[in-house]
Amino acid sequence: MSQDKPRATIPIVPVADAAGEMVSLYQKQATIYTREVHGWFAGWRWALVWFTQLLFYGLPWLSWNGRPMMLFDLAARRFYIGPLVLYPQDFIYLTALLIISAYGLFLFTAVAGRLWCGYACPQTVYTEIFMWVEQRIEGDRNRRMKRDAGPWTAEKLWRKGAKQAAWIAIGLWTGYTFVGYFTPIRTLGLEIASTLGLAGGAGVGPWEAFWVLFYGFATYGNAGYMREQVCKYMCPYARFQSAMFDHDTLVISYDERRGEPRGSRPRSMPHAELAPQGKGDCIDCGLCVQVCPTGIDIRKGLQYECIGCAACIDVCNGVMDKMDYPRGLIRYATQNGLAGGWDRARMWRRVLRPRVLVYSAILVLIAGAFVTSLALRPAFRVDVVRDRGALARQVEDGRVENVYRLQLMNASEHATRYRIVATGLDGLQTVPAAGVEVSVEATQSRWVPVNLQLPFETARRLGPGAHRMGFEVTRLAEPGEDAAERTVHEKSTFVVPR
Repeated sequence: MSQDKPRATIPIVPVADAAGEMVSLYQKQATIYTREVHGWFAGWRWALVWFTQLLFYGLPWLSWNGRPMMLFDLAARRFYIGPLVLYPQDFIYLTALLIISAYGLFLFTAVAGRLWCGYACPQTVYTEIFMWVEQRIEGDRNRRMKRDAGPWTAEKLWRKGAKQAAWIAIGLWTGYTFVGYFTPIRTLGLEIASTLGLAGGAGVGPWEAFWVLFYGFATYGNAGYMREQVCKYMCPYARFQSAMFDHDTLVISYDERRGEPRGSRPRSMPHAELAPQGKGDCIDCGLCVQVCPTGIDIRKGLQYECIGCAACIDVCNGVMDKMDYPRGLIRYATQNGLAGGWDRARMWRRVLRPRVLVYSAILVLIAGAFVTSLALRPAFRVDVVRDRGALARQVEDGRVENVYRLQLMNASEHATRYRIVATGLDGLQTVPAAGVEVSVEATQSRWVPVNLQLPFETARRLGPGAHRMGFEVTRLAEPGEDAAERTVHEKSTFVVPR
């Protein structure tokens, strides 16, 4: 019996980085302790935090004509957005809205990089909120680092516990608000209170409970712990953004010509003496790294991890002010502008290049068509469905009868009456012959059965087969109403049997 040969193996060994230090492929992700920063861009970031969260948390509580102002009622297949009542047949509007959002993202990225990521992305917004809570409870960056490195004490326990309690509360309220866009939020609150034994009535449903907890946990985990890892490893936008960048895109940049060689110096050293002594404007304080939420060093150039939050610009401008140096060592600039030493005016002229103009033109056209279509959208819609159980049959007097089902969708805020008549074929009439009149409640839909009959002589003349005809559905004005009658025409066919 022959002895088995030993298998060849490829050993896994640590890899050396640029500095020659060995880096394990499986090392734990280092915690990033961000320093609090104030400045012009931080103010804009917080303004968008307030704006987006007031919209998100506030819209479900607003009412419009006795109903929620913003509600996506999946069970009833109706979507309420302010004065608009949309049905699944209006899916084209959602498609147009997504296209507008995509082109807007392309446009803003081509002009100034990852503006969405740095200021309005939910991951950025909630990370900003969670970091603010962390800083208020646990203290500044140095205190947090010192406390985490030290042993567990009573102070550390209560501060960590208070932070976790605040994070969980924000996460659960966010999940509750999210589900409030699909279930009326006041009703959802009563259901949760009933489940907790605080009120009577039916408890919260399993799917509602699942989504409240799931969305709350996702907010808690992503904003509290994963933070920059979502942006660096999970978000696809970080990967394909380079396709929308070019050398004339405004990105957060470190002016290497002005900053190098970096190094410390006395605070009293005038700016005019830097060049003769072989020093650049950068004092190598490292604050730009400490305030970065993804932990990168912007002085190494453009990196895919940069989310464009501009925190490094704010902190660097603060350092330049203290040193009495000109601002702008780190600033929004283009790669061509930095390489050529261009001024701001010349860079902005190059920003308005053909790609940006094409994106802008397409965005304006699509947005204009979207708004125009919504403005001209009729207050009611009609769908015609043939009764497949009885396509055609012969009744008394030799008449040929077809049965249809019409879905009337009332998108107005008040009950409306409609009259249904048939057109297109001689002698074709509804049963009763005067037409079918129905009433549909406000923002509701109704299925209406309609029987159409054709005289025997006409049917024999037409011959067997399907023949084109149509329905006219007229909205009837109520007494004293200023709105004029409006008619919707829907095509169909009338089948004559053999």
